[in-house]
Amino acid sequence: MKDIEKLGFDDWFRDKVETEKLNDYKIARVISVNKNSFVVSNGLKDIYAELTGKFLFNSDSALDLPTVGDWVFAQIFDDDSLAVIHDILPRKSLLKRKTPGKKIDYQLIAANIDSAIIMQSLDSNFNLRRLERYLVMINESNITPIVFLSKSDLVSADEIEKKKEDIYKVIPGVKIEVFSNNKPGDIEKIRTHFAPSHTYCLLGSSGVGKTTLLNNLLHRDLYKTGPIREKDGRGKHTTTRRELIVLENGSIVIDNPGMRELGIISIDSGLDETFNEIAELSEQCRYADCTHTVEKDCAILNAVETGEISKERYDNYIKIYKESMYLEMSYYEKRQKDKKFGKFMHTYLKNKKNQE
Repeated sequence: MKDIEKLGFDDWFRDKVETEKLNDYKIARVISVNKNSFVVSNGLKDIYAELTGKFLFNSDSALDLPTVGDWVFAQIFDDDSLAVIHDILPRKSLLKRKTPGKKIDYQLIAANIDSAIIMQSLDSNFNLRRLERYLVMINESNITPIVFLSKSDLVSADEIEKKKEDIYKVIPGVKIEVFSNNKPGDIEKIRTHFAPSHTYCLLGSSGVGKTTLLNNLLHRDLYKTGPIREKDGRGKHTTTRRELIVLENGSIVIDNPGMRELGIISIDSGLDETFNEIAELSEQCRYADCTHTVEKDCAILNAVETGEISKERYDNYIKIYKESMYLEMSYYEKRQKDKKFGKFMHTYLKNKKNQE
């Protein structure tokens, strides 16, 4: 297993391996996904891969399918040119969100992440409320957050310090690195945050400089970058798929397309950890089922009124909480309908077979 250790395979995963499966399968890591086709690596070579029909048939939702960063059991054929995925190893962590648009389902972002890097630029892209949303998703998966603030050459030192102070109020003690992609010295500082064999995930909106940073870390223009619109500072999605990349020092980075939508489903622990002062105060509310919106003697509403909790932070907490509850209920209603339809089709096909 030496070859896959450089892709992040450690004792945690080694303890989860069903050793009898190694008689028939090899362990590989998913390094990119394109619908139902994949590329996996065995530590020596990148191999095109597909799922077995049985795997697809037994998958009830997107949560059951492989994503970038997953470790899988695979059969490898034709001199390591084709792989067939049979199963997924247990996940150490999983980043997920609601699928973009009206469809209510999970979209997997990446699996087995050690640290998630929330990247915002110090210009018009900087947004504490969006940072909180990313943090809820990261905390729900028990992943260590890091904050990168790009385009430091566009703002004053005083403004940078103010924004760092605002972040520390939201995430006390978090690692923050301020940099410019145009300064080689800053890129060298960024390198110190990446440890060998650890897996990192880059998260942020289009236009913050994620792709440029990766190119700088790789010392070559491996990925395409695009222009930024002057009116709102937004960029186009130059990264079009999630992909796992190994840097020179052996650290592993998963790049992601910029996210304009960040709908979140099922985030109880992530919400409480991100808004921990609100979670703690809620225990002092008069009613155990307090919604923190209209109730008398609500400790959280009182804290907002006295300024102990900012109105903006409270509003974002309530917005994320309500959105998550709605999406979770809608998701499980959809799942129940899908199960009923599945039972109907099973009965229909069984009766049809008996009639023949």
